[in-house]
Amino acid sequence: MATTTSQSDSGQRSSQGTQTGLDENVAAALAYVLGWITGIVMYVVESDNRTVRFHAAQSVVVFGGLFVVSVALSFVQGALSLALSPLGTGGNVALGLLSMVLGLVSAVIGIGGFVLWVYLLVRTYQGGDPRIPVAAGIAENIA
Repeated sequence: MATTTSQSDSGQRSSQGTQTGLDENVAAALAYVLGWITGIVMYVVESDNRTVRFHAAQSVVVFGGLFVVSVALSFVQGALSLALSPLGTGGNVALGLLSMVLGLVSAVIGIGGFVLWVYLLVRTYQGGDPRIPVAAGIAENIA
């Protein structure tokens, strides 16, 4: 039941069917609901519709990347804690400052990721075709 994407005069995609039986905009938006997890699910389930596959791949790239960055920041913070704690008071001060900086970076990434998630979810559901600059190029190659 795969169909192609068509453009209307307003530049919006019209709703097309997918293998899941959902409208194209709904299936593409579902790829973002749980980040990279639903991205993988929709990518595997939808094998014909290029728009849904693109958004699924973009979800995996964007939110998978944010997940990896978050895990890496946590690892760095833990490693710094182990490395600096034996240094006594000076190490504790340095650890405190580095922890604050890494915590701020993590908060900015978390808030930015949430805003990006809402934007992608809403714009895709509305029939738009949001593309995140670097991730879209990678997703095009994957889809």
